[in-house]
Amino acid sequence: MATMPSHGLRHLSTTHPWLKTFRFTTSFASLASSFTEDSEQDESNSASSSNTKPSSYFPKRGQTLELVCESLAFKGKGLCKVADTGFIVLCDRALPGERFIGRVTRKKGNYAVVTKVKTTSPHRDFVDAPCEYASYCGGCKTQNLSYEAQLRAKEYQVHDLMIHIGKFSQLELESISIMKPIVPCDIQFHYRNKMEFSFGSEKWLPRESFVEKHEGNNNYALGLHAPGFFDKVLNVNKCLLQSEPANMVLAAIQDCWRDADLGLCPYNVRSHIGFLKHLMLRTGRNLKTGLPELMVNFVTSSYKPELLKPLVERVSAIPEVVSVMNNVNTSVGNTSVGEVEYTLYGKPNITETLRGLTFQISANSFFQTNTRQAEVLYRLIEECADLRGDGSEIVLDLFCGTGTIGLTLAQRVKRVYGYEVVAQAISDARLNAKLNDIHNATFVQGDLNKIDESFGNNFPRPDIVISDPNRPGMHMKLIKFLLKLKAPRIVYVSCNPATCARDLDYLCHGLPEKNIRGCYKLKSLQPVDMFPHTPHIECVCLLELCDNPS
Repeated sequence: MATMPSHGLRHLSTTHPWLKTFRFTTSFASLASSFTEDSEQDESNSASSSNTKPSSYFPKRGQTLELVCESLAFKGKGLCKVADTGFIVLCDRALPGERFIGRVTRKKGNYAVVTKVKTTSPHRDFVDAPCEYASYCGGCKTQNLSYEAQLRAKEYQVHDLMIHIGKFSQLELESISIMKPIVPCDIQFHYRNKMEFSFGSEKWLPRESFVEKHEGNNNYALGLHAPGFFDKVLNVNKCLLQSEPANMVLAAIQDCWRDADLGLCPYNVRSHIGFLKHLMLRTGRNLKTGLPELMVNFVTSSYKPELLKPLVERVSAIPEVVSVMNNVNTSVGNTSVGEVEYTLYGKPNITETLRGLTFQISANSFFQTNTRQAEVLYRLIEECADLRGDGSEIVLDLFCGTGTIGLTLAQRVKRVYGYEVVAQAISDARLNAKLNDIHNATFVQGDLNKIDESFGNNFPRPDIVISDPNRPGMHMKLIKFLLKLKAPRIVYVSCNPATCARDLDYLCHGLPEKNIRGCYKLKSLQPVDMFPHTPHIECVCLLELCDNPS
C-alpha cells in the first residue's frame, strides 16, 4: 500500500503559504464546473460571467492551440487560457504546469473544450502512475500527479469557491483560521470498500490499439465505462483502488466468464438483449478476526441461477468471499439496484465497524466508501458537534442515509431524528440501531426537497443539525426551514464544495433579493481528502447561530 510520507504536508499550515504559489487569474466559476449536476451548462455560465472578450476571440472547432494548464477545475479538468486573450479552455487530463497542444472539439458559451493531442512539457509534479489503466480510465484522473500536489489543488479549489461563491473574504477565511488545512488520506490505494464494474458487449480500446480486431466473446468486456461512452467498456483485470481480495475475485471471474461453453453473454445497452449487467464487489470486516470479508453481487437482466452457478463456484472458493448475491434488474436502464434479490451463496450481508459501532451492509445499502477515512471524517463531525456530554441534546440528522453519523452520536445525546428519502436506507438505519442496541434514534423516510410547513412538527427544536446532502446540495425550501428553525449549531458535511459554498452563503449571508436573511456564522471549514487520485473533495463545516439573529 502506498502511504504519504510524514513530511508531505509541512507547507499546508493554517496560514496557507502555498496559496502564494498559485496564480489568482482563474475565475471562481471555472473551478465550479459541477455547481449543479448540469455541469456542461454550468461551465458555460461560469466562463461567460468571467470573460468579457468578444466572440472574435473564440477559437474555431478543430483549431490546435498551444496551452499551459493553470489549475484544476472541480471535476478534475485542466483549466487553461489562450495566450493574449484570456479565453478559457478546459481540457480533460491536463494537469497544473503542463504545456501541451490541444485541439478544440467543442465551443459552448464563452469557453471551449479541447482534447490533448501532445504534451510538450510535463507538469511540474509528475509521477509515474502505478495503474496500467490510468491513461484511459475515468476513475483516477490524477494518478500521475504527486499526492502533495493533489492536496494543494483540492485545498485551493475549496478556498477559491468559498470566496467567490460563498462570498467569504480571504481575510475572514485565513486571519481567524476558519479554513483548516486539508486532511490527507494516509492510504492512497486499496481504500475503496465498494467497486462496481460493468459487463459490456463492446470492448473499448485506446486509439493506439485500434488495429486490434476482436470478434464474438473476445470483444466482451468486464470493467469500467470508457469516459464519454455509455455503451463501451474498458476491460479491467485489476483496480488499485479496491482491496486485494476483491481483485482476486475480479481476476477469477475474468478468467472464465467468456468461456463459450458457459453460455454467458453481457447485456447490450443498445439492443437490450443479454444477461450479465454488473458486477459489484463489497469489502467488509469479520468482527471476530478483523480479517476482510467479501460480498460478490451479480446484477442480471433475469433470474437464471443455473447460468451463474459456475461463477458462484469459482468465487466462493476464495476464502474471503462470504456472500454471493444476485440482483435481478429487468429495466432497460443502467442501474445496479435490482427489483428482486437472491442469495446464491453464504449470507445476505457483510459487516463493518465504524466509530465503535457495527453495521450490516447489504448489496444495495449505502455505506461510506472509504471506511478508514470515514473514521477521520466522523471524528471531525463529532468535534464540530461539541456535545455537552450530559446526554441532554437533540440531534436532527438530515440526509441520514443508513444512519451512520447519527448513530455514532446517539450514545451521547438525548435523541436523534434522521430523515432520508431512500426507503432501503431507512430500513438499514433502523436495523443498524437495533444491532447496536441504540433505542434513542428515530429514522423517518421523507423527501427533504419537498418539505412543507408541517415539517418540524414531529420533533422538538434540535440543539444540533447535521446535514449531509448529495451533490446538488440543499433545496431552498430546506434552507428556509433551517433559517426559521434557528438551531444553535449546524454541521454541514459536503461532497461538493461548489454547492456547499452556495448553501453556506445563503445560511450566513441570506438572499437579499428574495428577502431572506442569513443568521449563521461560519466558524470552521475542514476539507478532507476521502478519495485520492480523483477530483472529489469532502468538507466538514461548522455554523453557529449569530448572537442576535433577526
